[in-house]
Amino acid sequence: MTTARTGAAARATTAGAVMLIWVALLWLLEAVDTMTGHALDTHGVSPREPAELLDVVPAAFLHADWEHVASNSVPLLVLGFIAALASVRRFAAVVLVVILTSGLGVWLTAPDHTVTLGASGVVFGLFGYLLVRGFVDRRPLDVVVGLVVAAVYGSLLWGVLPTGSGISWQAHLFGLLGGVLAAFVLRRPPRPRPGGRLTV
Repeated sequence: MTTARTGAAARATTAGAVMLIWVALLWLLEAVDTMTGHALDTHGVSPREPAELLDVVPAAFLHADWEHVASNSVPLLVLGFIAALASVRRFAAVVLVVILTSGLGVWLTAPDHTVTLGASGVVFGLFGYLLVRGFVDRRPLDVVVGLVVAAVYGSLLWGVLPTGSGISWQAHLFGLLGGVLAAFVLRRPPRPRPGGRLTV
C-alpha cells in the first residue's frame, strides 16, 4: 500500500511539474511575442500554403494576446494534469497526435487569408481523449474520470461549431477528433486475467 501511494504521489508530482512548465512556457512566449511587436505570430498556420506546414507544431504554443493565453491556461493545466497522471510518455504522444491532427485540419479547412494559433486545439484534444479513453481501454476508473470531465467541461463542445467570432472552430473540431484518435492509436493493452488469460 505504501509503495502504491508513493508511486501515485510521484506520478502526480511529475504530471503537475510538466503542466506548470508547459503553461509557464506559453506565458513566456507571449511575453517575447509582445516585446517583439508580435513577431512570433507569423508562426501561426496559414491554410494551404506548403511552407506553413512547418508552423503546425509551433502554432500550438503561441497566442494572439494575453487574454488568449489566459483563456487556455486553466483548462490546459487541469486536463493536461489528468491526462499525464497515468504516463507522461503516453501523454506526450497524445499531445503530438492532437497537435498534428488539429494543425493539419486547420491547414486544410480554414478560410483563406487567416492565421490560426493557440493551445485551444490541444485543450479540445485532451478533452476528447479523456472523454473516450476509459471506454477504449476498458478501465472503469478512467470511464468515471471521463464522465467527470464531461460534466465540468462539456460546454467546450459548443466550440466546435462554426461561428463568426474570429475563433477557429476548425482547430477545436480537429483537436477534438485528434484526441479521440489518440485514444485508439495509443490504447493500452488489455490486462491479463489471473492464470495468464487476457481480458478483452
